[in-house]
Parts: sequence; structure tokens; C-alpha cells
Amino acid sequence: MEKRIVMWAVIGVMFLLAIFLTFKATTVNVGGSGEIDTTGWTANEIMNYEMHGTIPARASGGISGAAAGSSNAMVGGC
Repeated sequence: MEKRIVMWAVIGVMFLLAIFLTFKATTVNVGGSGEIDTTGWTANEIMNYEMHGTIPARASGGISGAAAGSSNAMVGGC
């Protein structure tokens, strides 16, 4: 009986966590445009950003939304 209660408690916590993370993922870019300013980038840098998600090291700022506080330069994480 105790194992059954613990199992349902774990399932309930996981369900609530899934709902919370789903809500959080859908509200990430609220308030920001979410786009990166690519003015001044070379054609090769733009191609690398579009194909691989890498941002040039010389890019200063220009990142808005959720990526602003991220130290990872990968957009898609591939």
C-alpha cells in the first residue's frame, strides 16, 4: 500500500513539473522580438548563423529575449 502511494505521488509531481515546464517554454520570448541584429555581419557569418546557429565572437550585444543572458553561442544547440 505504501509503495502505491509513493508511486502516485511521484507521478503527480512529474505531471505538475511537465505542466510547469510546458508553460515556461511557451512564454520564453514574451516582451522581446527574439531576433538577432545581423547588420554589419559578412555573408559568411550570416550563412554560419543560419545553417549552424553560431554567432560571431565579435558580435556585440544584438541579442534580445531569452538568449541575452546565455553564455552559449549556439542557437539550435547542434
